[in-house]
Amino acid sequence: MAADKGKPFNFSLPVSVVVLAIAYIYVSTVFVFIDRWLGLFSSPGIMNATVFTALSAVCGITYRAAITTDPGRVPATYIPDVEDAESPIHEIKRKGGDLRYCQKCSHYKPPRAHHCRVCKRCVLRMDHHCFWINNCVGHANYKVFFNFVLYSVVSCIYSLVLLVGSLAYDGIQDEEKIGKSSFRTVYVVSGLLLVPLSITLCMLFGWHIYLVLHNKTTIEYHEGVRALWLAEKGGSIYKHPYDLGPYENLTSVLGPNILRWLWPSANHIGSGLRFNTIYDLPKGSTSK
Repeated sequence: MAADKGKPFNFSLPVSVVVLAIAYIYVSTVFVFIDRWLGLFSSPGIMNATVFTALSAVCGITYRAAITTDPGRVPATYIPDVEDAESPIHEIKRKGGDLRYCQKCSHYKPPRAHHCRVCKRCVLRMDHHCFWINNCVGHANYKVFFNFVLYSVVSCIYSLVLLVGSLAYDGIQDEEKIGKSSFRTVYVVSGLLLVPLSITLCMLFGWHIYLVLHNKTTIEYHEGVRALWLAEKGGSIYKHPYDLGPYENLTSVLGPNILRWLWPSANHIGSGLRFNTIYDLPKGSTSK
């Protein structure tokens, strides 16, 4: 596998918002919710603070990796080999039936590659451009992006549970009004941040679980809806050519070693110029 060069960590307004949100959620969770409910130096407090600190650290690591990992560049020398017996499928243009060629980049597009108007170049196995990471989500950084969303969901729900517990504990304590009002703003702001964020991230994570299980990108999903409609209109059956079955799809995205699925690395992904398809399956086998 040709290693993709990393890209610098460039701050943008959305990236700055995410970094500040991560910092705020961490500080409020550890030094307000855990401290006021369990006591930061009690055994339950130390345990919860340690676990949440670890989750927050992994969120930061995966977020930085999603930003700084190049999603995958198309080699300038790439030319599709239409006579390659090991590549039974070649993506063609919707109109004309020619091999896909990017006029802006002046080179052929490998299967599943698309041109990003924001990055102004073609991206291997492009899923979408995410302004929250100021980067495309593509072949080389999809796994770390997926892991970031996963750890963010767990962290937000964990923080929300601690917020509710701390708020309930405060409600039955006989404290001075000054002491209560000093943290009221933190509870309100945290609730307004965590509730919609948890819902949004859960929906996003659920969407990407669906995509991984079917070995699709967001772009391919929308293209597949149109292809399915056209196929049904023509009396034929459309099947996504890269859907090899749930387990094969999972291992192609997250790696063959299940123990490393949650680790922010992607050494298994290959060149991104060719992907296994249903035509590679032995005759008589099924992807279901």
